[in-house]
Amino acid sequence: MSKLKNKVAVITGANSGIGLATAKLYLKEGAKVVLSGRRQEALDEVSKDLEGDFITVLADASKPEDNKRLISEATAHYGNIDILFLNAGIAPVSPATDITEEHYNEIFNINVKSPMLTVKEALPSLNDGGSILFTSSIVHKKGFDGLGVYSASKGAIRAYSRVLTSELRSRGIRVNSIAPGPIETPIYSKMGLPQDVVEDMGKGFASQVPLGRFGKSEEVANAALFLASDEGSYVNGAELEIDGGISQI
Repeated sequence: MSKLKNKVAVITGANSGIGLATAKLYLKEGAKVVLSGRRQEALDEVSKDLEGDFITVLADASKPEDNKRLISEATAHYGNIDILFLNAGIAPVSPATDITEEHYNEIFNINVKSPMLTVKEALPSLNDGGSILFTSSIVHKKGFDGLGVYSASKGAIRAYSRVLTSELRSRGIRVNSIAPGPIETPIYSKMGLPQDVVEDMGKGFASQVPLGRFGKSEEVANAALFLASDEGSYVNGAELEIDGGISQI
């Protein structure tokens, strides 16, 4: 398998879920992969099961200096970048009546500011004809109670990706977004909700999906491979929903 042979890929939020599944698939397809995450123990643990040419970089997506260092370490080790997958994100819940400045800043710092500044840092080292991917979400297409700030953050990154698509046209760099629906990832356990509430929320989401189930991280990774490879060479400025149809009905 060599759809990404010798391509250099940088993936944020790569120590679990969609990011980790994508890293594994990219490695299988011959890429050299830089995995970043904000917990060293998690990076060390997943490294035990990875095969291929990779490095891990401890980087907190909420800190601009960490995002800058991520690109610096990636290019120092592998040279120029071919694929930049801005996947790190958080989704704490708060109804409109309880939103605080801290809640807003936490989500927008990680979900919006971080990918925008990381792109800025990476552009000088991103090869012409390369690929930038964002993890968006279907939440900015539908209204889910308690996810107002999270939904706004994903709508913001989608809008930014459209502008970036236009700005990078002269370099042939493709910019696309992946919008997952309900996917089996650790993000639900990080919402700050009791386990029974998370489980009830999950059942509610699954019941709305035409396919009647949660998706798997590997199914999103397959989309990330398509968009980053030559198979997606004429896909640009798009947002691909991987959601079992929930956003379409």
